[in-house]
Amino acid sequence: MSGFALVSSVAHAWSTLVDLFSRHAVAPLLDALHLRGLSDDPHDIAASLLIAALQLAIIGLVFRPLESLWPAERWEDRRLARIDFHYTWVMLVGVFPLFSFLVLTPLANLAGGGADAGTAGHGLRDAWPWLDRHPAVLFVAYYVVYDFTYYWMHRVQHWMPWWWAMHSMHHSQRQLSCWANDRSHYLDGALQSFVLAGVGVAFGIRADEFAWMMLLGELVQNFSHANVRIGFGPVLGRVLVDPTFHRLHHMVVDPQRPNLHNCNFGQVLAVWDVLFGTALYGEPVRPTGVADPMVDRDNELGLVAMQWETLKRFWGAVRCRAGWTPGDVAFDAHYRPVPVQHEAHAPVPAHGAQGVPALEGERVRC
Repeated sequence: MSGFALVSSVAHAWSTLVDLFSRHAVAPLLDALHLRGLSDDPHDIAASLLIAALQLAIIGLVFRPLESLWPAERWEDRRLARIDFHYTWVMLVGVFPLFSFLVLTPLANLAGGGADAGTAGHGLRDAWPWLDRHPAVLFVAYYVVYDFTYYWMHRVQHWMPWWWAMHSMHHSQRQLSCWANDRSHYLDGALQSFVLAGVGVAFGIRADEFAWMMLLGELVQNFSHANVRIGFGPVLGRVLVDPTFHRLHHMVVDPQRPNLHNCNFGQVLAVWDVLFGTALYGEPVRPTGVADPMVDRDNELGLVAMQWETLKRFWGAVRCRAGWTPGDVAFDAHYRPVPVQHEAHAPVPAHGAQGVPALEGERVRC
């Protein structure tokens, strides 16, 4: 069988599976819940859920075994990583599909981006119609813009204290694994989705294209978070994000080089870090997590408690002047952001957790 015939067969099988799942599962469920008028095409929802199932299978059957074969860090157990497994299931099968098709899609239709909006089209395919005849080129063009947007959004997540209050939950994990990518606060995830989907709407991207872009981005991020000692080499590693590259982004602050951790923000393309001077290569494997004890204690909480503690950090930051002042912060006992004086870092085992150095900061009034 030729390569083209194989691709055609796989595409046909996928289309048949999506159609069956849509007609016999998704559509009846939407009708039973009286959501058919609010949501998107059941076929698109079915495709999104099946893509999520495919992603879970790849993480569990490919990435997880690699962590046992070539680990970057060896752990006595995976106690801290287990909660991220639950986050991944909840996010991919529940939160993301619901948010995408019950919130983002109706907003896109109202903005004139839906298929039935009845307004003039917009986006790359309308600006350059020849792109519609070259779907691979169109997909790459969309994805470059999508990934570029993610890079700058990610930098803002670290730069703006009120957003870091939420994003810090993702960075609190001391056992970084292939399941850690979806360890995030749901409000943080919603905000990210609004930003990224907003770019998709502006460029006229369709729901099925957005779902496949998310799959590609999520799979690369699942792999880049994996606890594996795998790199892409000196050439490809300057273009694509690999696990050794992204693990440095999750390093605990180094007291001797306190700005070292502000690096490697790319999602799929490492080229943005190279171009904008945030790329870091050649460092040995470092412990992951955060030095702020108020954030580090996320590791001792369950899923609901972790969401609640993160929300309190966000509320303490967003209503405080320091929460809108760019820069690195820690959080005090009242969940208020405290500007960090990096040169004052010192290991303080009594306040840190499992050897994680505590951050020292100034007192701040909100």
